[in-house]
Amino acid sequence: MSTVELALWSFPLLLLMIFIRVPIGLSMLVCGLGGAWMVYGSVDPILNQLKQVTYSTFSNYNLSVIPLFLLMGQFAALGGLSQALFKAAEAWIGHRKGGVAMAAVGACAGFGAICGSSLATAATMGQVALPELKRAGYAGGISTACLAAGGTLGILIPPSVVLVIYAILTEQNIAKLFLAAFVPGILAAVGYMIVIAIYARLKPHEVGSMAPMPMKDRWIATVKVWPVMVIFIAVVGGIYTGLFTPTEGAAIGAFGTGLSAWFSGGLNRKTLLEAVLGTAIATGMIFMIVLGAGLYNTFLALSQLPQEAASMVSGWGVSPILVLIAILLLYVILGCFMDSLSMILLTIPVFFPIVTALDFGLPPEEFAIWFGILVLIVVEVGLITPPVGMNLFVINSMARDTPITQTYRAILPFVTSDFIRTAILVAFPGITLFVLRL
Repeated sequence: MSTVELALWSFPLLLLMIFIRVPIGLSMLVCGLGGAWMVYGSVDPILNQLKQVTYSTFSNYNLSVIPLFLLMGQFAALGGLSQALFKAAEAWIGHRKGGVAMAAVGACAGFGAICGSSLATAATMGQVALPELKRAGYAGGISTACLAAGGTLGILIPPSVVLVIYAILTEQNIAKLFLAAFVPGILAAVGYMIVIAIYARLKPHEVGSMAPMPMKDRWIATVKVWPVMVIFIAVVGGIYTGLFTPTEGAAIGAFGTGLSAWFSGGLNRKTLLEAVLGTAIATGMIFMIVLGAGLYNTFLALSQLPQEAASMVSGWGVSPILVLIAILLLYVILGCFMDSLSMILLTIPVFFPIVTALDFGLPPEEFAIWFGILVLIVVEVGLITPPVGMNLFVINSMARDTPITQTYRAILPFVTSDFIRTAILVAFPGITLFVLRL
């Protein structure tokens, strides 16, 4: 068996291990070490490789941004910023038909600006918004669906942990990736709100509204979200202007959200320990996946599979756009079974050499950024695609009186919105890149 065939057989083995609930990081670690062992025929190079990859992976300075962004999300939840965002959005549009659901989507976008995790955004906003949606008379399906879709904004609106990983894998500028994600993120939020507006007109009996709030109360609710705006501008603005590095920006964001949580009374000795422990657990899980992916991708590089695949696809003479569409559809399918970080770590070392060998009429840096945003979008689509979308189960677990089938039916219009947005961004790369070109 050739090394390329060996690498190809490792993919179904990896998916089988994931399917039988072996942790994803461990699955990639086992496949990577086992594959390299079969290539070398000896265990000594494997042990040496394990030592080198572990050190080179975790000594990467850019990875230090991950626990800081996670800690920022923990502090933001403790400080009541998620609730403040929802109340502010609800104050302005909650009285409209479908307005409370739109407010939930808007709050998810705002919370995503200080969180960086899709599942964390969905879970946090679900706790805040689900009771309000129920009180306003919304059916269970549209309530859970709008929050599951809104949760995907957690990693599309900068800062984003997944974008940081993509930047490290493809050696791109993190600040430019964050900036390029703005417009697609805003389009996503607007698209979801349009879906809710259409849903409210087609099925008015499933959506409700709240009594209009006095103008004074609206402004009071709006003022309470000023910490989010200050932190977001400080972190993303500081990173983009070069005032500080992404890691320094994440540290400032964590400090700012921690200070906000302390002033609001949500941060004390007990909750601080819980936040740090939660961050440590999430970081350990992510780093285990990063290590497993590093060793698995080292095996793939050793097998020459990425290079062979790139040469083969280039020789087909197929339109680059068709290749891109096939890759994006594969991401949607994988998203039904894997989390976004695992998909990025597993596939980018294989797919990126393939697409960079094709001519899309863009400079290399602009193409890498455009491709990264497209991948990020379709990865998140997979997280809300029935029957296995992870965001659907996170939200549905909080609404136990709502059958999962109702959530499946209600999420389909949101998935359709995502496909339309993706098609537009594929057809017109300038929408993603024009901010970088200013």
